[in-house]
Amino acid sequence: MNYYISDLHFLHKNCIQFDERPFSDIEEMQRVMVEKWNRKITNGDTVYILGDVSMRGKKEDLIALVATLKGKKILVKGNHDSVEDDRYQQLYDTMCDYKEVQDSVDGTNYSLVLCQYPIFSWKNMGRGTILLYGHTHNGKEDDYFQRCIVQMSKNECGHIYDKMPRAYNVGCMKPWMNNEQRTFKENLETAGHN
Repeated sequence: MNYYISDLHFLHKNCIQFDERPFSDIEEMQRVMVEKWNRKITNGDTVYILGDVSMRGKKEDLIALVATLKGKKILVKGNHDSVEDDRYQQLYDTMCDYKEVQDSVDGTNYSLVLCQYPIFSWKNMGRGTILLYGHTHNGKEDDYFQRCIVQMSKNECGHIYDKMPRAYNVGCMKPWMNNEQRTFKENLETAGHN
C-alpha cells in the first residue's frame, strides 16, 4: 500500500502554534504521530513524505525518531530538510526533489506528481495527472493556489484541458489528514471534497 504525507515538522516546537495542532507540546505531537504511523504502516508499505520531516533539529534526535517509523520511506525533499548526514540518508529508500508515480483506486490508475511545493503548472495537469504537495500548511497561500487551479480550468486556460486540474495538499495538519499519512484513495474521498 502507498501512503502520502508532508510537513511533519518533527523537532519544530513552533509548528504546534502556527498550525494550531492539537497537542500540548512537541513531545506529545511526536509521540502521537509516531504511534499513528506505526499502527497503520507495515514494513511492506511505502510512505511518500513530501518534505519537511523536521526543522533541522539535532541530527541524533531526528535519526533516532525516523528510525522508529515503519515502512519504505521516500523523501521528496522540502525546504526544511537537511539531508547531508549519511546516517540520515540511509533511513530512506530514495530522496529526490520531485517524483512522478502511479497509484490506483478501485481498479482505476492515476498518474501523480509529488512535490513539496505547489506547482502552478505541472506535467499533464489538464489530462488527469494529479499533484500532491505540502509546504503551504493552512495558510492563505494554499487557499489562493486552490482558487487559481479552479480559475485556470474555468477561464482562458480551459480550452487546453481535457480534465479539470486537481491538486491536493497532504500536509499532516490538514483536517482530512489528521496528523497521519493517508492513501491516495483516502485523499480522493476527503481532500477532493473540500
